[in-house]
This record gives sequence, structure tokens and C-alpha cells, in this order.
Amino acid sequence: MIDSHCHLDHEPLFSDLSNIIKRSKDIGIEKLLTISTSFDSFSKIKEIVKQDEIIYGTIGIHPHESEKDIIKLDEIIKNFQENDKIIGIGETGLDFYYNNSDKEKQISSFIRHIEASIKTNAPLIIHSRNAEKETYDILNDYKDKNLKILMHCFTGSKKFSEKLLMLNAYFSASGIITFKNANELQDTFKSLPLDKILIETDSPFLAPVPNRGKKNEPSFIDFTAAKLAEIKEISKSELIEITTSNFNKLFSN
Repeated sequence: MIDSHCHLDHEPLFSDLSNIIKRSKDIGIEKLLTISTSFDSFSKIKEIVKQDEIIYGTIGIHPHESEKDIIKLDEIIKNFQENDKIIGIGETGLDFYYNNSDKEKQISSFIRHIEASIKTNAPLIIHSRNAEKETYDILNDYKDKNLKILMHCFTGSKKFSEKLLMLNAYFSASGIITFKNANELQDTFKSLPLDKILIETDSPFLAPVPNRGKKNEPSFIDFTAAKLAEIKEISKSELIEITTSNFNKLFSN
């Protein structure tokens, strides 16, 4: 089992890392991918990935931080290439729900991350909220570049997922699919091909039922796996085997 998206640099995970790792291993997690969101975040991640063999990281600037932390294309590539445990680009993308950063700055940052992903052949971890058209239009401009797209914590429409599938995208399910009011999202994941699905916690955010409202952690991914298996009408062990294989295929560089 692999948690394809967590934030081990955030509290309360960061100060309790040894226990977080132990509980992750106890439930059978074999890899944790801790995601960069800012310059500060990445400097922590470079240290975190040294803590255990199961921890890997990414390099990238979250759309919320894209006005404050302006990263150059060469900077992304250099940070990716000089560390074997940095295996992805992101979290990047567009968030027009909160508008914490100027739209144009989000877009230009997103494009730099896309170009870095193409140059390194590394998966691109994408956050998209209230920006389906803009996210798709930008990605579609690169449709002939063999871009490795991973839609993290996917909550988009079924129509959006169908368009993204045409770009060979992967989709990661978070604890949101366990929520009582997530019927549309559950239907979308029901329709997605099994070989395009990953699982994640996005911890310490978005704890799945029955821990909703608590601080999330990687070991809670078990509940998300169980719910997704139910949605896909397969056993949990089969779901875990498939999503693990999908992750390893996507992140084989």
C-alpha cells in the first residue's frame, strides 16, 4: 500500500515522525510520498526523506504560494535531479476557489512545473479547484509531450475526468470519497479505469470516516482503500495491489 500524497512537513506529523512511520508500516504501507508546497516545505522535505527508506518527496510550489515563492524552471529541474529520493514535480496547479495568489502568477507557475515535468520525465502532481476549464486547457496544450499527469485528491466532475483520461491522466482518491455527501465523486471513481487510480491521505488534512474531523495521518489510508474497493466492487487486497502497481508504474523513471 502506498500513500501517494501526504504532508509530513506539517504538524502534528512532523514532530511525531517516528510514530507516524511506525503506524504506517504496521498497516502495510511500503511508500510515503511527502509533497512540497513552498520553499520552506521543500527544505524540510530534503531532511524528512532521509529519515526512512519508505519516504520519498517532490519538488514544487502550491498554487496558494505561487505569488510569494516564485520558482524558476531550472531550479525545479536541479532540485529534482540532485536527489534520488525526490521523485515527482509538484504540488502545482490552479486554485481559483481561495484565490490566495494572483491567477496569472498561478498559471505561469503551473506552466513552469509542466515544463520541468516534461524535461525530467517526472510525474506532475496537480491541485485543481474551481479551475477545471483552465487546468484542462493548459494541460491539453502539452498533449503531445507524454506528460505524466497525477490529479491529486481528485474531486472534479465526471466530465472533467473523461477529458483528463484523454490526456492519459491518473487520479488519486483521498478520504473525501468516504464522506456521506460524496455521492457524485464516488460515481466518478466508479467510472474511472482501475489502472488509472491511486490512493492518498493528503494528511494532516481530510481524515476519512470514521476519523473525519481529526488530524489525518498516513495510516488512515486503510479506510480510504476499503471504501474505494467497495465502490469498485473488488476486495480491499486487490484494490491495494492495483493502486500500488499503478503508483510504481507512474513513478518509474
